[in-house]
Amino acid sequence: MPKNKNLREFNYMDSNYLKDSEIYQICLDRGYFEVDGNKKIQNGENFCIMMPPPNVTGVLHIGHALTFSLQDIIVRYKRMRGYKTLYQPGLDHAGIATQNVVEKQLLAKNIKKEDLGREEFIKKVWEWKEESGGKILQQMHSLGITPAWNRLRFTMDKGLENAVREAFVKWYEQGLIVQGDYMVNWCTHDGALSDIEVEYEESHSKLYYLKYFLEDCAEYIIVATTRPETYFGDTAVMVHPDDERYKHLIGKKVKLPLLDRSIPIIGDMHVDMDFGTGCVKVTPAHDTNDYEVGQRHNLESIVVFDSSGILNQNAGRFAGIERLEARDEIVSQLQKNGFVEKIEDYTNQVGKCYRCGNIVEPYISKQWFVKAEVAKKAIEKVNDSLMHFYPKEWKNNYNAWMRDLRDWCISRQLWWGHRIPVWYCKDCGFKFASKNEQECACLQCKSDNIYQDNDVLDTWFSSGLWAFSTLGWANGNWEEGNKYHQSDLKDFYPNTLLITGFDILFFWVARMVFSGESLLGELPFKDVYLHALVRDEFGQKMSKSKGNVIDPLDMISKYGADNLRFSLALLCAQGRDIKLSISKLDNTQAFLIKLENAIKFLELYAKQQNVNFVSFEDKSEISCYQSNLGKYIKSRFNALCVKVQEELESYRFNDAALSIYSFLWFEFCDWGIELAKVEKESVFELGSIFKDAMKLLHPFMPFVTERLWHQLNGSSLCDIDSIMISKYPDDIKRDLDIEKQFEVIKDCIVSVRRVKTLLDLGDKSIDQVMLKVNTPINTQLLAQFVCKCAKSKEVIIVDSKPEKSVVDVGDFCESFLSLEDIDLSAVIKRLKSQEEKLSKEIQKLEGMLQNKNFIANAPQEVIFNNQEGLKNAKEKLQKVQEELKLFS
Repeated sequence: MPKNKNLREFNYMDSNYLKDSEIYQICLDRGYFEVDGNKKIQNGENFCIMMPPPNVTGVLHIGHALTFSLQDIIVRYKRMRGYKTLYQPGLDHAGIATQNVVEKQLLAKNIKKEDLGREEFIKKVWEWKEESGGKILQQMHSLGITPAWNRLRFTMDKGLENAVREAFVKWYEQGLIVQGDYMVNWCTHDGALSDIEVEYEESHSKLYYLKYFLEDCAEYIIVATTRPETYFGDTAVMVHPDDERYKHLIGKKVKLPLLDRSIPIIGDMHVDMDFGTGCVKVTPAHDTNDYEVGQRHNLESIVVFDSSGILNQNAGRFAGIERLEARDEIVSQLQKNGFVEKIEDYTNQVGKCYRCGNIVEPYISKQWFVKAEVAKKAIEKVNDSLMHFYPKEWKNNYNAWMRDLRDWCISRQLWWGHRIPVWYCKDCGFKFASKNEQECACLQCKSDNIYQDNDVLDTWFSSGLWAFSTLGWANGNWEEGNKYHQSDLKDFYPNTLLITGFDILFFWVARMVFSGESLLGELPFKDVYLHALVRDEFGQKMSKSKGNVIDPLDMISKYGADNLRFSLALLCAQGRDIKLSISKLDNTQAFLIKLENAIKFLELYAKQQNVNFVSFEDKSEISCYQSNLGKYIKSRFNALCVKVQEELESYRFNDAALSIYSFLWFEFCDWGIELAKVEKESVFELGSIFKDAMKLLHPFMPFVTERLWHQLNGSSLCDIDSIMISKYPDDIKRDLDIEKQFEVIKDCIVSVRRVKTLLDLGDKSIDQVMLKVNTPINTQLLAQFVCKCAKSKEVIIVDSKPEKSVVDVGDFCESFLSLEDIDLSAVIKRLKSQEEKLSKEIQKLEGMLQNKNFIANAPQEVIFNNQEGLKNAKEKLQKVQEELKLFS
């Protein structure tokens, strides 16, 4: 069988076979994904999880695949446990990214958005959203996730728009939203950005040493800067007040190069005396730290370029040139006029726009802000353990960021997004916020000469309301079109769980936490699970430039969704990055083949006994089982049920996946099927257990388990309900005595096989084996299984080692084979040959390691490998010599 061949290409030749997409569509059409999809087994408990709404511009990437797989695993598990379950899907309007996409499409046709005007441009964006926005939803279908698609929300739909206005007005009226001229992070393409939307990267630039001449004399001081194009906005030069080099200059003035403008020399503790020359230019309008210095010293803030980065009249002859493009020209002119002392290479961190990559400028602009005090109670409640992080270490990261929380700039200079619900009166100057979509008159003077703020809200503002806006908050808990239901907020807020990547803890999670607490009085989640990054097999971050990207859509096409989901879950240990490789997918493929072979065995044995699985009734209690093997496997399965439930309830997805994998591969397929060859009547009981095991595996592998479950039922999804709304196994009863009996039986079988191998008897049948068992055992049962599985015609129980016998020691037993009537010549010859070969190897390695020249010149890695080789060779030689003594 080809190594990478998809299981579904060769499996299930049954006429009831359904492809993944067909299974998904049937379950979707029947409404299984919806809140009442499991109504037949609901137990009165609720479970709610929110899908982090992917950007409408996006495609399914490996991070999405991990997030959605983990979410769907817990959702399918809770649904089968009888919870009334809401898995809320949605899409984010992605203000900056979406506007950029549509703008580029228009520019390709030589159309600027300004040519269309705001309303027509927004229509174009909606058209593009309707055309392209559904692509990622179809990709999610291929992964097999089961959100309540009938409740699909979009952050720009009417109900969420109402929630945005409600939140804005509430915070505005409480004084938590304010407008003012602030120093903000400014992208000349995308406008204002919040602090966490700025990504810093290392830049290899220059440090320019400029001469600032003192007023009315030839003396000068030297100022070092990385941004010479901003010096036109300098309103002071500052030095440290304790710096002996410059203390005498404080209070004097210098003239700006190329400009006929004098600025003062001030003293401020902010100056690092060891940086550059110890003299620092102060540009309050274009540097965050300088802005604060300017406030302390009442300095003027002079803006030298506009919102597009074009230098203005304050830059003199350089007005009209883009600020970065002007840098070389400005430096060249400064050099010509003798104002440049020197230029050095310099490495520093430069902030860039997380969307377009432009260099971000500190810029004074009139913006809207949510004040940091909005988060005060949320911080207290998280620290009162009203919300839990998984892994718990993330609580410290959350607290560290929230303690230093700064006012959040929420206004964006875009057209696509939620327009800020603030109106201005041209007649009386009154400014007011309103929940109404349109306002007709000023609330103060009643004039109709009003206009709405042109900016839109940061995308994360609407996303921050996601945990409750999707449940009908601010819409009377109901919305036309059945998007909301009267009891949604009561049933599903706070949400039970949030699963997302750690990288949006501050972008999204923290904002949802303080938004929910501030607006509803409760934290929005009981539990928050933050998964790590998916990296390649070497731990490298995936990137197109490295060529190591694993495309989930390609993997689904090649291996199937079951494989990808299970592989990701198996690797997803809390707090650790996931190292995904093709070999991991191949390993999971082998597991799928193992399940296929198990089905074939069960059906073969059922056919031999002329009974069809269709007539077999499921057994739920151990006491119902007739065979010893059935009781044993059932007891082990019940132990597995308890273990997996504990692991899923604590979100240890990898442990749960490994537990199911280990049981099915080793206990059921390796041992259960092997032992069933002795008790053939147990095959139907094993079939019952296998069907229940498919229920445990179903949340991880929804498609293959659906097919296998129906195959053993002799049914089809076309005829009866899906496994996804069947009751999750929860029997916890154990038969510890039968478990102990079979642990001893298995140990004896393994021990006998080892002692046979010692005598080169391998898989050959033998007449007799002697066993000394160190624990109470049903000897008849023991002999029955050992004779068949270890291929011995007879098992004799002994109290001590028989004479002239070879022994193997197990955990619970000792196995003996008589050496009488056995030709040992071939065995001894083989062992002698191994002894000679190992002796020569040891002699060679010892000679090399005793050679001083070799030790002095060989690489450490080579020396280490030789030392390990010598150690291993000596251990093997000792073992061979011990075996030879047995036969002497």
